[in-house]
Amino acid sequence: MNQIKKILIANRGEIAIRIMRTCRELNIETVAVYSEADRTSLHVRYAHEAYCIGKPPSNESYLNIDKIIDVAKKCGADAIHPGYGFLSENAEFAKRCTLEGIKFIGPTPDVIIQMGDKIMAREAMIKAGIPVVPGTKGAIETEEEVLAVIADIGLPIMIKASAGGGGKGMRLVNDKNEVVSAVRAARSEALSSFGNDSVYIEKYITSPHHIEFQILADEHGNVVHLFERECSVQRRHQKMIEETPSPLMTIELRDEMGKCAVDAAKAVNYVGAGTIEFLVDNDLNYYFLEMNTRLQVEHPITERVTGIDLVRQQIRVAEGNKLEFKQKDLEQKGHAIECRIYAEDPDNNFMPSSGKVYKISEPLGLGVRTDGYVYEGYEIPIYYDPMISKLIVWGKTRDEAIRRMRRALYEYKITGVKTSIKILERIMNNENFISGNYDTHFIEKNREQLMSSEKVEENDDMIIIATFIDYLDKLGRTEENTKEFAPAQSCWNKISYRNHF
Repeated sequence: MNQIKKILIANRGEIAIRIMRTCRELNIETVAVYSEADRTSLHVRYAHEAYCIGKPPSNESYLNIDKIIDVAKKCGADAIHPGYGFLSENAEFAKRCTLEGIKFIGPTPDVIIQMGDKIMAREAMIKAGIPVVPGTKGAIETEEEVLAVIADIGLPIMIKASAGGGGKGMRLVNDKNEVVSAVRAARSEALSSFGNDSVYIEKYITSPHHIEFQILADEHGNVVHLFERECSVQRRHQKMIEETPSPLMTIELRDEMGKCAVDAAKAVNYVGAGTIEFLVDNDLNYYFLEMNTRLQVEHPITERVTGIDLVRQQIRVAEGNKLEFKQKDLEQKGHAIECRIYAEDPDNNFMPSSGKVYKISEPLGLGVRTDGYVYEGYEIPIYYDPMISKLIVWGKTRDEAIRRMRRALYEYKITGVKTSIKILERIMNNENFISGNYDTHFIEKNREQLMSSEKVEENDDMIIIATFIDYLDKLGRTEENTKEFAPAQSCWNKISYRNHF
């Protein structure tokens, strides 16, 4: 077995730090890469070594394969962990790593290509006998083909980009008259986002639950699943909250879907950590949705109920080791929930909210974990995903986990930027969520209660005072100007305290 001694993390923010934590426990040296906008990011400070790889735009830094490979060779890294997003599902990047003699911690390029293309993935699953959502087997070429499919499977349908993800290149069609415009819009967005305008059709499941199974596979043919995650609380097809076990799941359904997930991974000779995603209807019929050939954002809740460090397992598999456990050895203990903390304004259509973090207080206590990367004085850049941390809680029961999450969200205080904390608190108090009676339309169905804006009269004052204090810091404090702005500082301290508890 080839022991890995130094890993370059080709990512940023909280996932880079999370990977580095496991590496430190394993006595593996870590290498951070960063853009000019991330020079002061926490992941740069946490790593053993750090290298600037370009300007803020992703295509000039975190998506620049040549620069990342060059840094890996110069610093002597023998492996690269891509995290999630950016180059994590880029087959060309995985191929370049292999050609340069650097271990890519993930599946082979061929598998990334096959499962990254939604049409190819559907074809592979159909061949393996995995249930898929009714629809086209291949890409559609004309609007006439769409009408023919509608005649066969009925409305509504979803037009989806073959190379898509994150809700891009998707259009819902409820009426035949919408077909032409929907196909053109989906193709245009797909070409712009992925450089590929191929689209296909799936029957739209009207009340779907988004359930995914975590899988692990080694190079020796061993594959296991680490149970399911419920991911149905979403906005704009992007997840906000995940939990495990799923409140929808039965023991029989879990066993059946888990076996299906393992079979899907075996069908494509998968190696590493991955996720098989399903749509489940109200009658508990399930259909393959897609496979993510990487670590998921929500992996910590699986770690919490199984006690297994998924990053450690990824590294072990990359070193050529066999899995340390078999399916019969795995079990879920308790209940875990993850809330994604975004720097965005839920009351303004979830618009990103970049800027300086003035104050931050993260929750602590039994059963609470925070994976984040911002700190007081940190300037959140405008160039990247607005997620700034993940709040994970564990409880012996789902009810205990919900109550613990309420407490943790109450303790989580960030000033200087708008965040999703308030809407997450409302969700934790929503009757439909508490009962487990929710699907992917949860936000729309409960919009009136969830989007009720809580006006705080002090908000404008806080912004003005924070601006004054920031100006003072940049100017350089003197005895004279500190006295001049002492009332503002005092007022800020009082408001911050009230907002903390």
